[in-house]
Amino acid sequence: MAKANENFNRLKESYLFIEISEKIGEFVKNNPGKPLIKMGIGDVTRPLAPVVVEAMKNAAEEMGVAETFRGYEDTGRGYLFLREAVAGYYSAMGVTIEPDEILISDGAKSDCGNLSDIFSDDNVVLVTDPVYPVYNDANLMGGRQVVFLNSNIENSFAATPDESLKADIIYICSPNNPTGAAYTTEQLKKWVDYALKNNAVIVYDAAYEAFIQDDELPRSIYQIDGAEKCAIEVCSLSKTAGFTGTRCGYTVVPELLELELKDGTKTTAQKLWRRRQSTKFNGVSYPVQRAAQAVFSEEGQKQVRDTIAYYQNNAKIITSTFDKLGITYTGGKNSPYVWFKCPGTMSDREFFDYMLKTIQVVGTPGSGFGKNGEGWFRLTSFNTAENTTEAMKRFEKMYEQF
Repeated sequence: MAKANENFNRLKESYLFIEISEKIGEFVKNNPGKPLIKMGIGDVTRPLAPVVVEAMKNAAEEMGVAETFRGYEDTGRGYLFLREAVAGYYSAMGVTIEPDEILISDGAKSDCGNLSDIFSDDNVVLVTDPVYPVYNDANLMGGRQVVFLNSNIENSFAATPDESLKADIIYICSPNNPTGAAYTTEQLKKWVDYALKNNAVIVYDAAYEAFIQDDELPRSIYQIDGAEKCAIEVCSLSKTAGFTGTRCGYTVVPELLELELKDGTKTTAQKLWRRRQSTKFNGVSYPVQRAAQAVFSEEGQKQVRDTIAYYQNNAKIITSTFDKLGITYTGGKNSPYVWFKCPGTMSDREFFDYMLKTIQVVGTPGSGFGKNGEGWFRLTSFNTAENTTEAMKRFEKMYEQF
């Protein structure tokens, strides 16, 4: 009989978002007619930008003509036109990335998990807690040891290296999911210095970098000296440009980043990642890559910024309510997520149930992201302005009882 991968037994019994979905489904079934406002799972509500839709339509029409039809994309890295557009986006940040260092994918979540394939299973992985589940779960599935670094209110949910913890692979997300906290240049420099000193690799999840409004905060880890020798950056168009249902992202693997083989020789991380992708991934479709290219055009950036501004206004509606009520929170300004302390001694799971039943507003209990999330809660700004305003009216009325 075929044997199962017993590393799956190391995972939590229930995946957080499946559990939430089941609770919502049960509530809707038992309470027909009570309108829910969902501010839990981070899916977007604004449509694709017009320039993106037009580019996708044009590319789809090309696919219907023999002379312009495209099959498999032959480099295994994504079409050059998109990789050049992404490189131009980095250049505008003052960062030099070559198109050959960029690999197009179907999103940040996939790449954050799949990157574990290029690392030996005896590497020690460090993640900050609370953490987006894929960083932890993907490495547990691969049999690796995962250690946690406390990220909490004492360090403003932006933990910096603990020299007593030694790790080979480090996952960092900034702005952070779930806490919304964003690392400063000085804080990221500490992580880069730690990685260089310990010959470690940072997997840097920059999926929310476009939400950063503070010009003093870095939007890419490659804005930190030395990062090109120790960091892989993963990014996505899902939240910035509404590609959650379209699927496109990119990962930057610098030519200078090396990994050690068991015999002591070295290879490049890029060589291994390209080999992995060419074996297990057939690439993102041509129409979607053309649509993604349009995101980086001058008009595309204008339209995408308008969408981001819409979500940021929603976040301001949330944080203004929290300021009025005196609720402790992080995020909101440079992130679509607002992370806040549950009232009194109520646990985050109890608060989830209470909000669902009392005001029909759905959020995400913090304990689903790790032990430091216990007693905390996440709301997203990915809803309509009308729903966000209504949710905060209900929220404020509910808080009168505490």
